[in-house]
Amino acid sequence: MKPSEETVRLFEKDRFATENGAVIDEVDEGYAKCSLKIEESHRNAMGAVMGGVYFTLADFALAVASNWKEMGSVSLNSEIAYLTPAKGERLIAEAFCVKNGRTTGYYRIEVKDELGNLTAAVTATTFRVGSKKG
Repeated sequence: MKPSEETVRLFEKDRFATENGAVIDEVDEGYAKCSLKIEESHRNAMGAVMGGVYFTLADFALAVASNWKEMGSVSLNSEIAYLTPAKGERLIAEAFCVKNGRTTGYYRIEVKDELGNLTAAVTATTFRVGSKKG
């Protein structure tokens, strides 16, 4: 579903991601889809999209998926595999919650280009700071 205005305003505070073009496209229980338009400033010396752009977008999708209902989850560990250079003008990251435990969560994030090519795969563990659950 489309993110609420409140959710968009909340995550505008993730300034590194949003000032680099990341936007929230969809959000739902344990899920977020975020994207960005690839600009020249996102490219490395070889002309390909810089690895940090893929990671930033994936990390932003993780933040939205794990915090949009209740703030407090932080990334504890992330691992990224760069699979193929992006084609087209847009990157899309989808974060899926695999396990949401009492204090930790585990997410899989897929970063694709606008042609549907899987460009990077990320796994991430989150930690719930000050958890009131349990």
